[in-house]
Amino acid sequence: YNSPASSICLIIAMFRTILAAAVVASAAAFAPAPGFAPTRAASRAAISTQGPRMAVFDGQFSESVPFLKQPSNLDGSLPGDVGFDPLGFSEVFDVKVLREAELKHGRIAMLAVLGYLVQEAYVFPFFEKVPPIAAHDLLVKSGGMSQILLWTSFLEIFGGIALFSTIQGRRYPGDFSFDPLGLSQGKNADKLEQYQLAEIKHSRLAMIAFGGFCHQYFITKQGIFEQLGNFKPIPGFPEATF
Repeated sequence: YNSPASSICLIIAMFRTILAAAVVASAAAFAPAPGFAPTRAASRAAISTQGPRMAVFDGQFSESVPFLKQPSNLDGSLPGDVGFDPLGFSEVFDVKVLREAELKHGRIAMLAVLGYLVQEAYVFPFFEKVPPIAAHDLLVKSGGMSQILLWTSFLEIFGGIALFSTIQGRRYPGDFSFDPLGLSQGKNADKLEQYQLAEIKHSRLAMIAFGGFCHQYFITKQGIFEQLGNFKPIPGFPEATF
């Protein structure tokens, strides 16, 4: 046992024994003392009261924004209602008024998107072809914009009367009984909710699209079809080709 090899083996064995004892002692330091081990119910109660957790908030969470609470006034009764209201407008204003405004702006946006694209592709012979944004200034100078504002204000009077009926619950938001194609009558009556959902989805998409049309023209000075055929990136970004 006096050989160097024997001494080394003895030292290794002693080191392993000391290391194992230290590990056992460390584990025992975190073990609960006898009689003080918490029950499973107590552990759950402690977990539910310690630290912030999303599940402890009252109410359900929004389907569209899972980390935000479901707005109390958005119950899903209106077509297209998925509980999206991150700014809390539905907690301040009447939901029927908000839907009326959303449909009004959405319908105008759908017409605007169609007109924006059509005037790029075709211009009547007695009109001058001008960029869509420049057309606004041209209408202001020629007086055309004043006529548009006049007739729009006239229509808003009837819209205001209809809105009071909506607030009183005697009229569905956005319903002006305008259905020349009979999409809500006869055999199509069962699909009315489907059409209402399609309208609100297209309205929201059109509002976003029209904003995109205008901003991309401000940046690139290109029309929609020109941008598709000859892509120009945002100035300052690396050149890109497709």
